[in-house]
Amino acid sequence: MRVASISSSLFADEGRRLGPRAFVDGSIAARKRLRALPHRPLRELTTGFKGGIFTHLFSPKRTYVASREYGVPFLGASSMLLADLSRLPLISKRNAESRSYRPLAIQEGMTLVSCSGSVGRMAYARVDMEGMISAGDILKIQPDREAIPPGFLYAFLSCRFGRLLVNAGTYGTIVQHLEPQHVADIPVPKLGNEFEHRVHKLVHGAATGRCRAVELLKQASESVRTFLGRGGGTQASHSWTAVSSRNLQTRLDAYYFSAACASARRAFDEADVEQHVALGDVSEVFIPGIFKRRYADDPRYGVPYITGGDVFQIAPRSERHLMRSVVAEGQLAVAKGTILIQEAGQLGGLIGHSVMVGESLDGFAVSNNMVRVRAVDARDSGFLFALLSCDEGVTLIAREAAGSSIPHMDASRLRALRMPWPNPRTRWAVSTLVDEAIRLRDTAITAEDQARTLVERAIHEVG
Repeated sequence: MRVASISSSLFADEGRRLGPRAFVDGSIAARKRLRALPHRPLRELTTGFKGGIFTHLFSPKRTYVASREYGVPFLGASSMLLADLSRLPLISKRNAESRSYRPLAIQEGMTLVSCSGSVGRMAYARVDMEGMISAGDILKIQPDREAIPPGFLYAFLSCRFGRLLVNAGTYGTIVQHLEPQHVADIPVPKLGNEFEHRVHKLVHGAATGRCRAVELLKQASESVRTFLGRGGGTQASHSWTAVSSRNLQTRLDAYYFSAACASARRAFDEADVEQHVALGDVSEVFIPGIFKRRYADDPRYGVPYITGGDVFQIAPRSERHLMRSVVAEGQLAVAKGTILIQEAGQLGGLIGHSVMVGESLDGFAVSNNMVRVRAVDARDSGFLFALLSCDEGVTLIAREAAGSSIPHMDASRLRALRMPWPNPRTRWAVSTLVDEAIRLRDTAITAEDQARTLVERAIHEVG
């Protein structure tokens, strides 16, 4: 329990709100410090629809489509922080171009803030997000580029001071919300054009690097697709298949033999490559056992711990630290170059999807619900990631899961997964693309952290 004694005059400053958050979390002190600096309220630094700070309070009717030819990616607060946005749902172009949705299109340079449920998570809108349609649980802040560099505004709002003030504006008990008027008066420090553009370059460079990483991973996926068989594609036109009884010795579940899974299997089996191998022949496959979460009170004596959902974030963070003995006993720590695969969950969700561990995740403790795949030859890691994360790879991994409520995987079945194995030259060329993409993502995380640190340091020094 946190207790604070406050002056009644502060209620007026906080809009006569009686919620305790604004008075105990340090936001009042942060606001005082910022007001002592040269500053302008946020609403004077934005432009565009509804003054540049907006969301929508209703949920217009949405029609989802399967083809990008007829749809536009639909971004929600839960997906805006994902490293991979290629699998977003698509709403019809008719919806996207309607009067209700057209103003909600993402523009490059916006600061996106989750405003319902888990309030206060932020993302910087990159070039590859431009034109996506956003959900009502994202608060859009569109900067006036003549008044403030977009990257600097994002760095300030997502630094410690900005987060305190944004989170102080939330209301609600069970489901929290944030409205434009609760952030419009946030004092944004003016720290000089040269400094603000320096910070902006870091954030913009990070965004550019992430876009380049997406392109490289797309190239890697297309390279893999050049040798896969024609059975590829997971969008089958029908949902039934005929299976010989000889193939029913080990599995009887319908999904395993579905048209989509059969198509993915054919793509792998008919690949134009020199040989096929089992995943266990070219890598170590390991799934940790269930363990008791015992956290260290002092981070110095623990290891940062993230869940299966966290690893898919664009910049994984953790404030929880598992005790080192727990991490060692469960072999939970992951190393750079390891491929993590979601091993549990509903079919059609994250199960079967992969993440490659880079510098930013190296040494983290990761949930037992992530399969660890580590290539025998480190030069094959990127190729394995590209192969396992293509549509056919995800489908074939997910079909190995078993269970009715929450399907889980078995390491022995994954080790036996038969896959195409081209010559080293082809494999290593794909790995080069993936390795560079992961490096760019790590660099982007570092650059954004530097930007926030610069802003926080400047506020301390100037204040």
